[in-house]
Amino acid sequence: MISLILFGLLAVLLLLSVPIAVSLGIASTVALLVSGKVSASYVPQGLVTSIDSFPLMAVPFFILAGDLMGHGGLSKRLVNVGRMFFGRYTGGLAIIAVVTCIFFAAISGSGPATVAAVGSILLPAMAKDGYKPGFSSGLIACSGSLGVIIPPSIPMVIYATSANVSVSKMFMGGVIPGLLIGFALISYAWWQSKRDGQVPASERPSRAEMLAVLNDAKWALIVPVIILGGIYGGVFTPTEAAAVGVIYGFVIGAFVYRELKLADLYKVFAGSALTTASIMLIVGTATIFGRALAIEGVPVQIAKAITSHVDQAWLLLLAINLLLLIVGTFMETIAAIIILTPILLPLVKALGIDAEHFGIVMIVNLAIGMVTPPVGVNLFVASRISGKPLETVVKGAMTPMFVMIAVLLAITFIPALSLALPALFGM
Repeated sequence: MISLILFGLLAVLLLLSVPIAVSLGIASTVALLVSGKVSASYVPQGLVTSIDSFPLMAVPFFILAGDLMGHGGLSKRLVNVGRMFFGRYTGGLAIIAVVTCIFFAAISGSGPATVAAVGSILLPAMAKDGYKPGFSSGLIACSGSLGVIIPPSIPMVIYATSANVSVSKMFMGGVIPGLLIGFALISYAWWQSKRDGQVPASERPSRAEMLAVLNDAKWALIVPVIILGGIYGGVFTPTEAAAVGVIYGFVIGAFVYRELKLADLYKVFAGSALTTASIMLIVGTATIFGRALAIEGVPVQIAKAITSHVDQAWLLLLAINLLLLIVGTFMETIAAIIILTPILLPLVKALGIDAEHFGIVMIVNLAIGMVTPPVGVNLFVASRISGKPLETVVKGAMTPMFVMIAVLLAITFIPALSLALPALFGM
């Protein structure tokens, strides 16, 4: 009965377009009060304790760092570097879009932030050069998903906290899968552009021009080296690295490139605060929802139901992939991680599947969910920036989304893609 209230009320609220954090909070509170197994103070106490975590402090810092670097001109210079190397090839701007998303992903840790930063610069340029609106907006929406796969990644921090695994190992494990997806999207961009008869946008730059562009962008290119090198070199923790990223982004944007103005700071801080608040509310209410599930024994029941029919690791992973792809269409990434990790992790561990490998598989699945309606947040960001209807963006995202799913299957069934790099560094 309590489980029916929990899921039924959540479904009704989501259908009524109530925000996911509010829906989770109301459903959890009503179910817990009806059950009578905990006191009324359990919910507010749970909201506080769920976000009282040192690793979670990385989330607001990475969000703020990404916003500062976007407004400070770093993303624009990354685009210039991509244009210099790939502008002379067929589909050059499309390839540049993916490459820039890869670089910006190593700065922001957020999918929507990557789409917004790269799309605001490249979508108008691609439209001017004759790229089809659906293709360009759909490609950037999918490429923006790399923001949560290539480290640093906010969902990886959330998963590491929920699964009690190393954030650094998760970050390292996401490098190869993220690059594989990036290369697959680059190949698709080139193939589709050639099929559409797209001509190169620029000629081969001279040596002097290349050196000038690289010199101008050196402060942007060094960001991943500082953040990731500092983490893996043991200089600072991921949370401290996020704080370093904030200071670096502010200093470079305000005093080196001088594009981050005093008037911009209010907009940057306000936007970052709103994004952080919404994420933390989701973390808190999703944790309460997960605890309500645990009190009712739902994870145990699901585990018994699955294990009674599935006793092979590859079959379980296939079933979980299907489940996560479905969940990703209607549930926000962070909420899904917090709710499903306690349910699914014991199952995969029982069959000998590494927790970090499973975490990468989960995050890639949910990254694909960012480009699947109705909750495909990257689609909405790309639609708003391009000024095109959501239907156009969705249509353009379909083929690259299937490309991502193909790479997902390789990541799922070849654990070395996620575990080789951490093992190489002794993690």
